Amino acid sequence: MGFIKEPDGVDFIINGKPLTDTQKQEISAFIKADKERLARLKKRGMKSRNSIKATSNKVNSVEK
Repeated sequence: MGFIKEPDGVDFIINGKPLTDTQKQEISAFIKADKERLARLKKRGMKSRNSIKATSNKVNSVEK
């Protein structure tokens, strides 16, 4: 993906509207909830990996 080159004599200026306090709070709440969700998924994934390692260690020790 490349950059868009401005044609001569044309300026691409974008003026966005400022966010309201309500919008800022909603965005902050969404980001916080998403971070918590990702942390839970990561924590659950670590538990599964650890249980897999423990199971494979038990199998290996039984085989010896």
